[in-house]
Amino acid sequence: MAKILVTDDEKAIRRSIKEILEFEKHQIDEAEDGVMALNMASANNYDVILCDIKMPKLDGEELLSKLIETNNPAAIIMMSGHGTIDTAVSCVKKGAYDYLAKPIDLNRLLVSIKNALDKNTLVTETKTLKKKISKSTEMIGKSTALTKVKEIVAKVAPTEARILITGSNGSGKELVAKQIHEKSNRSTGPLIEVNCAAIPSDLIESELFGHEKGSFTSAVSQRKGKFELAEGGTLFLDEIGDMSISAQAKVLRALQENKIMRVGGDKEIKVNVRVIAATNKDLKKEIEQNNFREDLFHRLAVIPINVPSLNERVDDIPELCDYFIASICEEMGISKKKISESAIKLLQKNNWPGNIRQFRNVIERLIILSGNDITEKEVEQFI
Repeated sequence: MAKILVTDDEKAIRRSIKEILEFEKHQIDEAEDGVMALNMASANNYDVILCDIKMPKLDGEELLSKLIETNNPAAIIMMSGHGTIDTAVSCVKKGAYDYLAKPIDLNRLLVSIKNALDKNTLVTETKTLKKKISKSTEMIGKSTALTKVKEIVAKVAPTEARILITGSNGSGKELVAKQIHEKSNRSTGPLIEVNCAAIPSDLIESELFGHEKGSFTSAVSQRKGKFELAEGGTLFLDEIGDMSISAQAKVLRALQENKIMRVGGDKEIKVNVRVIAATNKDLKKEIEQNNFREDLFHRLAVIPINVPSLNERVDDIPELCDYFIASICEEMGISKKKISESAIKLLQKNNWPGNIRQFRNVIERLIILSGNDITEKEVEQFI
């Protein structure tokens, strides 16, 4: 059921439209002129506003302009018995969802309203998803260590510079990579992630560069690799310190020439991707031990970013507590629980080798096993 405002100076037209739409289970309000409609639209959240063009006090086109200026979220459908194609085009350009000629074709009216409601639903869902995505990639905290990371991200994100993110497991390297992509000029393109440690060394080249049909036993069809899939966007090579030497050589060539070649192929393919890499290893030591190519290291580490461990940013724990308690309770469909200051201080004194990942698990455990209030006693018992 939708909430709809019918605006027309002819009472008979308003009433006939109202009867039809109420039969379709919609909630209908009426306005006899543009000024009345503007006031009602300001005071109510309408899904659709039906608006006649020729009206006293404030005509339909003026009403449309004012509704658009105030960012009214309703879908606005214009109606007129005196309009022309130019009028219809003008209204749509100004922001109207649709234009209907009088006498109103009732089937056309119902279809237009249905489509408008479907569009409203998609817009709402898109905003919700964007909000969730933005929230899920937010870096929580104001400590000096994290603030430095945020400042670097803000500076380098709009550039095309390659970035090497270092830090211990669970510290949030992937989060930093996502923030860089979202703030970059490539944000409308894909962000393709590859966990180099999770892919067997004999398959990593196929994963990155793709393969041609018949290039090896299980290659039953042609397949694009991650470099091609990331075209126009960002390729995030996580745990790059675990990549095989042979794959490193091919990645280096791809970075140097912006070209790749599929496994089993003989044709070079141009690629346009930004590469962000991350590792929990000391790559300089890996270079000394001949486990990592020095030339690749220098290609990747144009901008190095070291993500601090949670033990280096304990000042952020109160804010992280509030964030995780709110989000986890929302996921569980329960009221937000409270945590005492003494409990937070105890969490700040704890050692966090697993960093943010470990911290979130502990907060979830406390939420499940504690009452409405999380106290120092629960922290001592369940940490």
